[in-house]
Amino acid sequence: MGFPGTWMTESENMVYRVVPKCACSTIGQIMYYSDHGRFFDGDIHDAKDGLHKWAQDHSQPVIERAVKGHTAPAFTCVRNPYSRILSSFFDKICGIQRNGNRYRGNLVPGLIQKYGVDVGGDDGTAEFDQIRSFRRFLLFVRDTIRFRKPMDPDIHWSAMSGHISTFIVNGGRYDRIFWTESFNDGMRDVLDMAELRNPVDLDAIPRFNESEGHGPKRAHPVEDYFDDLSMHLMKEIYDKDFKLFRYDFDDPSNRKPVGEIDLDEVHAKLGD
Repeated sequence: MGFPGTWMTESENMVYRVVPKCACSTIGQIMYYSDHGRFFDGDIHDAKDGLHKWAQDHSQPVIERAVKGHTAPAFTCVRNPYSRILSSFFDKICGIQRNGNRYRGNLVPGLIQKYGVDVGGDDGTAEFDQIRSFRRFLLFVRDTIRFRKPMDPDIHWSAMSGHISTFIVNGGRYDRIFWTESFNDGMRDVLDMAELRNPVDLDAIPRFNESEGHGPKRAHPVEDYFDDLSMHLMKEIYDKDFKLFRYDFDDPSNRKPVGEIDLDEVHAKLGD
């Protein structure tokens, strides 16, 4: 199976396991900048050179050698599950994508028909009940993850622990897992482990939020979207994410983690 979703600098000084909706665009651009002294012109997900990616055949042996030999620090980044699933909803479900179309073709029409999800009209600009619509979307997410119906779960809402585990199961080990909620501190720790070709001033780095502007703005605080049933569904879907990455399940308004991530525990529980 190898190391899907893994990126590495061309200088082979850091290895990153991508977790969608967890600052991956910014992290990729920082890795690119550290090697080349400039940012990639465009969405870093589209870059075909300047960064090793598992999806590119020529990168696979290089990444595999570095990961299995642990010759470079390996890291990933996580995000509060409440914020992450809301971001997926507004970007992927309500938003028009960069190609001018809805995400995954007939996905959104199917959600409208089968789950009664509202997305703000054809262009996503009409007023709609965001809370009601999101809660229906969450039922769909649960169905995809628990029952793989009406489709397999999408990478943008499948559990972070699932993404992170493939790296471990196939022979990798993380040196650092940090939170988007304290991004600069975590990213600084990673950069301090690597021998950089170009220094990176994290305070001056822009945030490359490639999904921003795709969909409507969130109209309410995070906690307003989650009633008792929604929280029950979140526990059913993301219980491992809350526990391993120390997020507060009981209070959706609390974005911050409530404890330190135990890397040994992560490797033990996700390495089976």
